[in-house]
Amino acid sequence: MSTGLIDPRLAHCRRIFLRGLHVDANIGIHAFEKEGPQRLMIDVDLYVPLALSTPQHDRIAEVLDYDFVRSTVRQRVAQGHINLQETLVDDLLRALLAHPAVLAARVASAKPDVYDDVDAVGVEVFRFRDA
Repeated sequence: MSTGLIDPRLAHCRRIFLRGLHVDANIGIHAFEKEGPQRLMIDVDLYVPLALSTPQHDRIAEVLDYDFVRSTVRQRVAQGHINLQETLVDDLLRALLAHPAVLAARVASAKPDVYDDVDAVGVEVFRFRDA
């Protein structure tokens, strides 16, 4: 993803990200995909206003903790089978945007083992928190 701003509302935000979070997920619509988990890679970008993410005392309570992002992904995957990557990224986006400090978020999901001649297939979604 480019480091350029998508929207001027993000100009006063800090981008917090997780790249390549690997999970084994029960995901897919094909019969063979319902037989067991498959590798899934998740990328997340959270945009948090600098006023809510600039520590004054170098304490974790002053910023958005990465553990929140990681645990949100793992909790959703643990809930059971998901047919579509679109459903997963939409669910994750809703959960991440529910955090009061998050102004906007981007979530991407990729299956690296679908095709031999492709690195990964996936989907990505970006949204601002509803005002």
